[in-house]
Amino acid sequence: MAVRESSGIHPLVTAGPPPGIIAGPRFTIKAIWDQRELLSLLVRREIKARYKDSSLGLLWSLLRPLTQLVIYYVAIGKFLGGERAVPDFAIFVFTGLTVWGLFSEVLSGSTTSIVANAGLIKKVYLPREIFPLASVGSAGFNFLVQFGILLIATIALGKFPWHVELLYLPLAIVVVLLFSFALGLLLSAVNVYLRDFSHLIEVLLLVLFWASPIVYSYTLVHRVLNGNWLEQLYLSNPVTLVVMAFQKAMWVAGAGETWPSHLALRLIIVGFISLVILWVAQRVFARLEGNFAQEL
Repeated sequence: MAVRESSGIHPLVTAGPPPGIIAGPRFTIKAIWDQRELLSLLVRREIKARYKDSSLGLLWSLLRPLTQLVIYYVAIGKFLGGERAVPDFAIFVFTGLTVWGLFSEVLSGSTTSIVANAGLIKKVYLPREIFPLASVGSAGFNFLVQFGILLIATIALGKFPWHVELLYLPLAIVVVLLFSFALGLLLSAVNVYLRDFSHLIEVLLLVLFWASPIVYSYTLVHRVLNGNWLEQLYLSNPVTLVVMAFQKAMWVAGAGETWPSHLALRLIIVGFISLVILWVAQRVFARLEGNFAQEL
């Protein structure tokens, strides 16, 4: 099919990624790279919009996790005696909350990113994957702020993790970003057609929070389940593994605690599985994005 113009005949070009299990993702990656300046702009816009007209500014990014820390420390650490079973309970909890905040922000922000940018999507074509990625960038910024507070706290308390387990840190961050973005990309496309998914995510995050050793230690889980199939099911949760890897890296007092065997290998396997999920998510996204403008 062609369009005749004064200068000649020009073929119509189809917008969007081409079909193919390799060509499609490769095209999308190139398109996102070409729009990297726009991606940076969207990330900055999200960060500014979050704290616009706020007198406290970035302090709000710390208010929720610090409030959670105080609540869990008092309710679980003091009243329920959690600090007697978990050494340096405050650092333990804040370490888990920091990496959990990254996961939950990426997943929830990515899921609603397409609907939230409906006005822009209906006006101009650009790689739509850029919107979930912008949510990753915004969540990453908040994570860096919270992680900075965690580092300052460990240094001030003389608990900085000068040990080889610190190598778990980059591995855990890469895995949690891959896994959360893969899920978020998939759900962002589905949420355009089924808006209830944004509410379902809230329930899912609540379940995953308590299914991960954030306010209780894995030592307690191992003591209760004693290595049976329920414990293996518990360890099949990628968020659980990421939280424990982060704790093993940053929680010095946990050196004598119980940890699952082959934690690094488990994380690497989850990382590869997350890559597969990400590939599937991108292909589903590419199939569904053609009708985004009409559905929005």
